Amino acid sequence: MSTDTPAPAKRRGNSLPAIIVMTMVIAVVTMLFLGRDPLNDIFINPLINALVFLNIFTGGNFGLSIILFTILLRIVTIPFTIRQLESTKAMQAAQPEMQALQKKYKDPKRRQEEMVKLYREHNINPLGCFMPMLIQMAVFIALYRALAHLVGGSPESLVGLSQRLYPFEVFQSQIPLNQEFLWMNMGEPDTTFILPLIVGASTYLQQRMTITPNASPQQQQQQQMMSWLLPMMLVFFTLNLPAGVGVYWVVSNVFSLFASYYVYGRRIMTWRQLLPIPPPAEAPAATDKNTARESDIVVEATEVESESEPEVPAQTETRPRHGKRRGKRKKRR
Repeated sequence: MSTDTPAPAKRRGNSLPAIIVMTMVIAVVTMLFLGRDPLNDIFINPLINALVFLNIFTGGNFGLSIILFTILLRIVTIPFTIRQLESTKAMQAAQPEMQALQKKYKDPKRRQEEMVKLYREHNINPLGCFMPMLIQMAVFIALYRALAHLVGGSPESLVGLSQRLYPFEVFQSQIPLNQEFLWMNMGEPDTTFILPLIVGASTYLQQRMTITPNASPQQQQQQQMMSWLLPMMLVFFTLNLPAGVGVYWVVSNVFSLFASYYVYGRRIMTWRQLLPIPPPAEAPAATDKNTARESDIVVEATEVESESEPEVPAQTETRPRHGKRRGKRKKRR
């Protein structure tokens, strides 16, 4: 009875992302049936009003509004983030068993069944790893569209923005927004390359902290490639997107770094782990077989030498005896 009780809790936790996805699908279908635009009604318009609402509390600083919005969003989605990191950590711990199953079972169907059993034993939900990523990408696209409406300077864009705001005088009074923040304009790309480099560096650190230590050589090569490819892509995007999107991405990456530190622990906070430096244990491990063979050859050579050494003094001992016999023969003569 004790082994059956934790099973329902695991199923409920694993089914939570599916429930959220189904709820979103039902909401989108309902709005399409009513003739509404789901993208604007679910994502863009609420995001615009949330940023304008936060702009009231930040004293009209739109950059601080984006930072505060990102922090609040990551706090709301922190259960999904922790679940994603814990699932990734469990998959890293189960890597040796996964590799053993791949070598043991050649039949794809049987191997898949054993993989499902292994996932259940370690409480791994592969779909749960993608939920925070999907939320991040949805907010990323919606924020880009929202900034396009918020920072428009033409009279037509301001009229369109006022139509998207909720009918409150406090919201309408914030238009137009003050787009200046530090050295950047939140509605234009950062031409100083400072923000794109910060985005790339923070993304790279976040990728390195979640790398799998027990992965196969092929998986390690893929992870190394992704740890460089994704930051380079985001640097390119930040050079061409409004600076407000880059500020959102930097704050989100910093939040992910702290969440990874909380889940994975202090052991990953080393320069050798974060920088692309190969571990020193890999080189001796790769030459274990060669060194073992060399040691066997050395042992065999020493054994052969030790066996051949007694023959030399045996020959030297016969020489004086042979000389004595010759001396005796001379005396007899």
